[in-house]
This record gives sequence, C-alpha cells and structure tokens, in this order.
Amino acid sequence: MNEDADLSQLSLFDLFKMEVTTQVVVLNNCLLALETNPDPKSELAALMRAAHCIKGAARIVQIEPAVTLAHVMEDCFSAAQVGKVNLTADDIDVLLQGVDMLQNIATNAELQQGNQPQIQSLVNAIANISTTVNIPAIVPALDILQPPPQSEVRQPEALVSPQNQTVRVSTDNLNRLMGLAGETIVSSKWLESFTESFVQVRSNQIELSKLIVKLQELVSDRPLDKHLQEHLSTVHQKTSECTRLISDRQTELESFSQRSGNLAHRLYRELIVTRMCPFTEGWQGFPRMVRDLARQLGKRVNLEIKGQHTLVDRDILERLEACLTQILRNAVDHGIESPPERIAQGKPEAGTIGIEVVHRAGMLFITISDDGRGIDLEFLRQEVVKKQLVNADIAMQLTEAELMEFLLLPGFSTTQTITEISGRGVGLDIVHNTVREVGGTVRAVSQPGTGMSFYLQLPLTLSIVRTLLVEIADEPYAFGLTRINQVLMLSPSEIAMSENRPFFWLNHQPVELISARQVFELPLPTANPDSLAVVVISDRLHHYGLVVDRFIGEYTLVVRPLDSRLGKIPNISAAALMDNGNPVLIIDVEDLVRSMTKVVASGQLSQVNQSTQQTLSRTHKRILVVDDSITVREMERKLLENHHYQVDVAVNGMDGWNALRTSDYDLVITDIDMPRMNGFELTSQIKTHPQLKNIPVIIVSYKDRQEDRIQGLEAGADYYLTKSSFHDDTLLQAVIDLIGQG
Repeated sequence: MNEDADLSQLSLFDLFKMEVTTQVVVLNNCLLALETNPDPKSELAALMRAAHCIKGAARIVQIEPAVTLAHVMEDCFSAAQVGKVNLTADDIDVLLQGVDMLQNIATNAELQQGNQPQIQSLVNAIANISTTVNIPAIVPALDILQPPPQSEVRQPEALVSPQNQTVRVSTDNLNRLMGLAGETIVSSKWLESFTESFVQVRSNQIELSKLIVKLQELVSDRPLDKHLQEHLSTVHQKTSECTRLISDRQTELESFSQRSGNLAHRLYRELIVTRMCPFTEGWQGFPRMVRDLARQLGKRVNLEIKGQHTLVDRDILERLEACLTQILRNAVDHGIESPPERIAQGKPEAGTIGIEVVHRAGMLFITISDDGRGIDLEFLRQEVVKKQLVNADIAMQLTEAELMEFLLLPGFSTTQTITEISGRGVGLDIVHNTVREVGGTVRAVSQPGTGMSFYLQLPLTLSIVRTLLVEIADEPYAFGLTRINQVLMLSPSEIAMSENRPFFWLNHQPVELISARQVFELPLPTANPDSLAVVVISDRLHHYGLVVDRFIGEYTLVVRPLDSRLGKIPNISAAALMDNGNPVLIIDVEDLVRSMTKVVASGQLSQVNQSTQQTLSRTHKRILVVDDSITVREMERKLLENHHYQVDVAVNGMDGWNALRTSDYDLVITDIDMPRMNGFELTSQIKTHPQLKNIPVIIVSYKDRQEDRIQGLEAGADYYLTKSSFHDDTLLQAVIDLIGQG
C-alpha cells in the first residue's frame, strides 16, 4: 500500500488486497519455517489465523474462489495442528502454490469469478493432503446486491463538493505532526516557567530599588561630593525605570505565554480530530456480512447500530474491524436461533444484533449484543472441565465472570461442529488480544435463553495516554492506567516467602513480587526504603507485583512511536516527552509480564527488599531446606520455625542452588534423591564454591546405608541424618551444634 493513501478513502476491495498482501507474507514465512522447525506449534497457529483472516476478508467482498481456497488451507493447517496430518515437503509445495494463487486472485479480476478450473484443481490438491478435509466446490455468492469491487468507480476529487474535499496524509506524516504539536505544548510549559522566573527578577529589582532609597536616606545628612549625590540620584532613577520596564515586559510575557499555550493545545486538539472519523466509516461491510451469513444459515437477522457518528480514532477503528467481524459472525452462527426455534420460544422470527458506540468518562465504549440463545453457564463449566483447563472442584467455584473469561482463550470453542463459519476456536482470543493491544478491556456477559453481550472499553485515541509515572533506577517510566490492576505501598511485614519467592496477599490471592530493577537488568539500589512501591499488572495467565523505586504521579502523555530502526525494544512500546521536556519510556505491559514470567521460571529471583532480609539474618539464623517432598519440607520448616529459625524452602537441588546464589543462608538441609540436581551434587557445588564453601550442610535422607553416608560426607556434608530424626531432637541438636540457637 502506498503510504500516502488514507484508509478511509479505500474501497472494501482495496482493503481486501491489503489484507491478502499482509497475510501472504505470514503464510510464506511460516510455511517455509515448517520444513526446519521440529515443533511448529506457533507457526501452525499463525498459518490458521492468516488463512482465517483472508477467508473472512474475501467473504466480505464476495470473492468465492478466495473464500474456498483459504478455507481448505485453514482446514489443512487445523489438521496438522491436531496431529491428523504430517506436512511433508511436497505438501508444503502445494500449499505455497495456494498462497501464490491467493495473491493472484487479489490482483486478477478474471480469477475472482467462480468456477475457475485451475483454482478448483488446487483446492482438490490441498484437500487431498488430509483425508479429514472435505473438498468444497467453488460457487458464486448467493445474492449480489452491489457491483463487483473491481468495477467500482470513485468520484474524481475535482467533482467532490467543497464541503467534502479531503487531502490524503500518510500516517507517518500525521504522527510527526502529532509529535511536533506535543513539543509545542512542552515549549509552552517551559515558557510558563520562564515567565514565573520574571516574577523573581521583578521582586529582586524592587528590593534593589528599596536598598538604593535607604542608602540615599543614610547619606542625606552627611556632606558628600556633589558628583556622588548625582550618581546616587541617577542610579535610583535607572532602577525605577528598570522596575517599570520589567513589570511591563512581565505582563506582556505572561499574555504571550497564555496565548502560546492556548494555541499549542488548540493545534494538538485539531490534530487529534484529524485522526478521528465517524464509526460509520468502519462498519459499511457489517450489515451486508450479517445479511449474507444469515441467509447462508437459513436465519433472519437484523443489525441495529446506535452511535454510528461517534468519533473513533482511525487506528483503533482499523484494528477493531476484524474483532467486530468475529463477534458478529459468532452471534449469527452460535447466538441467533433458527426461525422455528425462535417462534417456539415466543421470540420474533427475526433475531436482532445491536451495536452501540458511545463516549463515556473519557473512554470509548462499544457494546455488541444479540437476543439469541446465549451460553448456558453449566454447559460452559462442563466444557472447561472437559478440555482439562481446570479440575471439576475448581470449576464448581468459578463465578460467571470467571467462566466467561474462558471464551477468550486461544482455541476454546463451545460448538461441536466445525464449519466454514466457525468452530475452530479462532476468533475471540484475537478479539481479546487486539483490544488489550490498544489499551482496552473486553468483557462477555451471557443471559441463557435471552442473549449475549460483549462490552469493549477502549481509549478515545492512541495518540495520547493517561499514565502512571514511576521511577526505576533514577529514570522515569510510564504505565498506561488502563493496563494497571492496582498500585499500593507494602510494608516489610506484609511480604512473605514461599519456595524462596517473595509474595503478598491481595484479595485473598498470593501475588508474586519481582523487582523492576531485576527485570530491566539494572543495578540494585544503594539504600532500601521502609516500604515498597508496587504496581500490580497481569495478563490472562499471570499476576505479578512489580516493585519500583517510587511513584511519581499521573500524567497525560503524547505518544511518540519509537524509530523503526531500533526494532522491538523489550518491555517498551513507545516514548513521550514530559512537561519539562525530558523523555520517558512507555511500558509494554504484555511484554513485561512475559519477561517477569521468564525471570520467575529461571528460579533466580532477587530479594525485593534486601535491607529487610539483611536485618532478619542478623536477628534470626536463616536455613534453606531443599527437598522435593512437600510433606518433608513443611515438617522441617515448622520444626525449625518453632525454634525461632527463619526458613526458606526449595523444591529440588537446582532450585536450592539458585537460592543460595541470590540470598545469604547460615545452614542448608537437603535431601538426596531429587530431580535436576541431587543432594550429593548440591553439597559438592556448595563446598567447592569460593563464597559458599563455609556454609554447613546437613543431609537428611531415608537411605541409611553406609555407602550413602560415606558419599555424603565425602561430598562435604557436616552431618548425615536419617528422616527418623524428625521424631526426636537429633536434627534440632545438629542444627544448634552447627549454627547455634535460633
């Protein structure tokens, strides 16, 4: 696509060509990757999504050959994903031919008509890759209500009425203008501070004038040289003139500063408006899509749209098109009943789907609802258990809101039949991910027998964002407020340890704590605060508390995209300028959560408040218990804590080794038989490490063989005990012998 093209000026067919061009790149890259990747789960998922997107786009513009070809390719990828077919190099050759044909269909009007032998032959070849894939025939659309896209004729710009004249501006140019407008706001803020400094200058000038008057009074009674008297008089006169001049200039500067600030904000608001368009510009294809799909399914559906003139950011509208399409398709296919079913239930024969778009409380709200069958919550609960997402006991405790969240998981589908329209579980997870990417939220609500609703809450624009500024290692970072679950200050007494991982309790749920300095690979602080500033963030699978140095406050920032030459910067999505002109990085929360998950998985968590840990080590002896049996771990922990020792636990030898390298311990108690690293290996690692070799080690094992005792002591263990020692004072006495009382 030419960068100078404005999306609002493109036809649906132009958008279809753009979609094909984008998805063909994904298809080619992922198909080639299949030949070298032994575990191509992500590639197959991407191939399914790409084919699904092309199929949906082709259906909107009624290009049936592309619909059929993309559908059979999607079936093939689906079969490969579930292991029903193993794609060979020959199979990939055929699929690559299919990709080429999709590209050709998008650009060749002749191929866009039905009953093309070469396309049908290719469809058959792809279907034959797997016996589980049906071979569909290419047929024209049921009913054509508009001329084919390739015959559309745009009205020449010269004939457009003056009121509707437009100028095409590339997104990059508009972003640069937005950036410049943001900088003018920053400059106007600087001018305000400069104006304020004039107040101090004026105050000093007035004080100087008073001092000169006082000096004249002091010397008035003394005989002075005539020239000195004249000089004093001249100085006083000049000082008075300067005071008046500064006062006048201050007034003028304040007026100019105010005008400049107002102008900068007006310029910025006008540019914001240029990025906005009525919602009606993005939904032209929805009524036709709903109508054709309903006819295909033998249903009657009315689409009602409220707030179609509500202004929406063009970028947001473009990203939402696929989301809204998916929700509408699900509503027609799964939600709205057939006419006989509706009549039997006392409903009108024709179903209704409503879209409402409104601005509320500085946000954009889009509601998509239908009056269909909804989702039976108990059936959904059973499906969640059936798909082994949770066990039956937990499923019974899930609330309605928690159950509905499963609909947004990748690959989750409640239908038992896979059709050209739906059933693969591809769709609602894309809705969730897209909405999250633009800083919004999506919520699903079902009323069984009455209907289903999706509530999308989105920012008004992607150009500005309301943020929380925090400080990490003396640098500011910004979190979008919509991406934050909660912020709070924690005292050391609220921090607990489990498996050598710090956490705190929030709404009766444990939340792991991770230092922002560790995630960003920044140096540890030289001093530790009395309380911790914590930002709670999450995705659908993980929930973390990020410990930052301090909260700065809430700011509205002008988003500046990063230079594309930098590539994807980990954990960062964009940048902005603060009021004082200093740059600030905006956090990519999704990426940050992934980074935090990797840190947790590494088992090398640093302590979030080292000063607290150091204080504890001086007043309580710290012991690390390493055992893969939770029963043994807890028995030893309780025994030792009852005697005033501070105890951390590790689930295996490697976990214990990582804990030893990140924290200080007075004693290690370890089992022998453990995964990843056994007790002998752990003891040997400790005793050969230059910084850890002086830490005493007690081996506690069920094994009571002489050779095991010898091997343990040869590895460097200070004591070798059997687990029968739990029942007397042997273990406790060994601990006291090595490190003293707790």
